[in-house]
Amino acid sequence: MRKNIVAGNWKMNTTVPEGVELAKAVNDAVAQAQDLKCDVVIGVPFTHLTAVKQVIDINKVGLAAENCADHNSGAYTGEVSAPMVASTGANYVILGHSERRGYYNESYEMLKTKVDLALEAGLKVIFCCGESLEEREAGKVEDVIKAEISESLFHLTPEQWTNIVIAYEPIWAIGTGKTATNDQAEEVHAFIRGLVAEKFGKQIADDTTILYGGSCKPSNAPELFAKPDIDGGLIGGASLKAADFMGIVTAF
Repeated sequence: MRKNIVAGNWKMNTTVPEGVELAKAVNDAVAQAQDLKCDVVIGVPFTHLTAVKQVIDINKVGLAAENCADHNSGAYTGEVSAPMVASTGANYVILGHSERRGYYNESYEMLKTKVDLALEAGLKVIFCCGESLEEREAGKVEDVIKAEISESLFHLTPEQWTNIVIAYEPIWAIGTGKTATNDQAEEVHAFIRGLVAEKFGKQIADDTTILYGGSCKPSNAPELFAKPDIDGGLIGGASLKAADFMGIVTAF
């Protein structure tokens, strides 16, 4: 059975003290919540990982880095490797976010390498994909999604795939206040599950967690999460306030 997951992506927000307080608030809220129907993960800046790990129960709140390098070590000033991330106690890493692809020119091949190094380091990968508004209007949604997933992930073995979570984030809905309609999101999620089924078989596809991201908030999360192929969310802005984030967590 696949897991429902709600993951926060703080992006480049909060100082370390602010992040620690936010993590404490989320951890306390999860601890007090009754009968949660999903796993909870928070994705935090590299600078926060060690401090946040100390104030959460990692068995109840997963901890993600927002990126990792495409090398394990060496003369790469300013980079942070997957083994470094794992050494903080984090158990997830977010890879392939459209902001990384767009602002930092991360290619399919680079992301393929990052995925491999993250899995080797024992991390689970939340792998992002999604189309721009221009690509959607040009009818290229399926082509874009297929390329992003297949070029960077379909070299994996079925065993490795068990540590992959897919996050569909239409670029035009990230931080814009626009959200894909429930049916638009479900259509792409079902397409992604079909791609996985073609590659790995129906059972593995049925067990794959696929999250929706893009202006997901407490008010629209219940309807999104009610769709059969939407297994949770990767949450940006709404993850920066514990009450808003927990409003999404409890949408299940």
